[in-house]
Amino acid sequence: MFFIILLSFLTIIVGFWLIPRVLSRTSIGHFLQNQWRFVEECFHSHQFYKIPKFNQHMQENPLFNKIVTYLNSLPSAGDSDYVNLFSGNNYNPNEITLVIDHNQVFLDSFLGSRIFWKLDNNCFVLKLRRKEKRRILTSYFQHIHKIADEIDQTKEVNLYINAENDVAKNGRWVSTRFKHPATIDTAMIDIDLKNKVKSDLESFLKSRQYYHRLGRVWKRSYLLYGPSGTGKSSFIAGMSKFLCYDIYDIDLSKVVNDSDLKMLLLQTKIKSMIVVEDLDRYLIDKSTVVSLSGILNFMDGIISGCGEERVMVFTVSNKDLVDPAVLRPGRIDVHIHFPLCDFSSFKNLASSHLGIKEHKLFPQVEEIFQTGASLSPAEIGEIMISNRGSPTRALKTVINALQTNSENRTSGKSGVVSHKATHDGLPRVPRTRNLSHSGSVDGLVDLPTKLSHSGSTRTVEDESTDSGLFCMDNFHTGKELKNLYGLLKNRSRRRESVDLDGIEGKLST
Repeated sequence: MFFIILLSFLTIIVGFWLIPRVLSRTSIGHFLQNQWRFVEECFHSHQFYKIPKFNQHMQENPLFNKIVTYLNSLPSAGDSDYVNLFSGNNYNPNEITLVIDHNQVFLDSFLGSRIFWKLDNNCFVLKLRRKEKRRILTSYFQHIHKIADEIDQTKEVNLYINAENDVAKNGRWVSTRFKHPATIDTAMIDIDLKNKVKSDLESFLKSRQYYHRLGRVWKRSYLLYGPSGTGKSSFIAGMSKFLCYDIYDIDLSKVVNDSDLKMLLLQTKIKSMIVVEDLDRYLIDKSTVVSLSGILNFMDGIISGCGEERVMVFTVSNKDLVDPAVLRPGRIDVHIHFPLCDFSSFKNLASSHLGIKEHKLFPQVEEIFQTGASLSPAEIGEIMISNRGSPTRALKTVINALQTNSENRTSGKSGVVSHKATHDGLPRVPRTRNLSHSGSVDGLVDLPTKLSHSGSTRTVEDESTDSGLFCMDNFHTGKELKNLYGLLKNRSRRRESVDLDGIEGKLST
């Protein structure tokens, strides 16, 4: 009898120990566990907190994004009934990401307390016991900030564009991961210029107290100007990577009016780059809904002080066509020129694209550059990429393209000469001056030296009224010599005909 009682007692103990462990691995155990937690929580009063994604002005709530980052990193997020699985983007297609689903409740533990989270219509709902809120609430959110910041240090840059149609649901911005391979060092500008730009950006990052002491908003504005294909957009990507700032690319054609442009600025985050490309095109086009006054206020008006640690970047193709009010100091702090390719830039392209430092065709290329021929770095780079298997073929193709460019420039000028002859029928030879391409950064008053560098030298015509548009430097082809010879011959024939007419008249009298 004693052994039977002892055996029954041991069976009960083993049953109480074994049954929960067996059931915990089954759907029945999971159901019972959830029901027990529900019954247990019914005996406590709770406090609820809402963390919306946007405020009443449709500005993004930074705390919401930190909570998303934190919760997706928790192991309990994967224990929810429904979890969204996303594969990586084109940069890392093998990466699998867990993202919490709407209307799913999942548990977090902090300092021995249970905390429940639920995502409902772009709003997080936090639930915790009322008696524990004073003890853990502040420290819990500090913990969230700490974990999220640690994760964000390894986070890649995002690109935002103002192309959202459902503003009430998703705000004004649509974002995607931005992993452009360009850096500041890969830009086709002078190496000293690149180093000084990096030094200026580093100085800006450390200058919060300095700007506040001066009573200025902690922001920096850059103007990148130069022809298309000179690398302005790639340089912006390099600046973003250097700063680790998200990019907000503003498309002015999608802006409704001046007030809408201000609202876009209000909905950007700190530590971000605000980019407006081809600004000169919008300023010239009088039919745009955004006025010049609206753009000026966007750049440095009162609204620009709503948020700090921002870098504004504007690009134009021709700075001379931009209103001087846009370019004044305070609105634009740094001017960076992106010139067409010269021989020095060409050698850098040949080194990076073809892997060659010297070549027997380099002197011929340099000679063509000295005649005034020019192409953009993008055009020359594309030729080299297409012929990267044969450096010699690539260089010959570049030479042909430069010669074609030079001939087009020459034919364009010779066509003007025929309509700009002087009173005696002969074109004048204009005075010339040397103008160096500068990749300068103007307005850097806080740097020790002016950011400037010189590239190739070109000959341009003086704009005085007594000179034509014909340049002796371009007078080197047989076609121009024949044209001049024919002009002199026609002039001689006219004089002979005039003399013959005079002689005939005298004879007749």
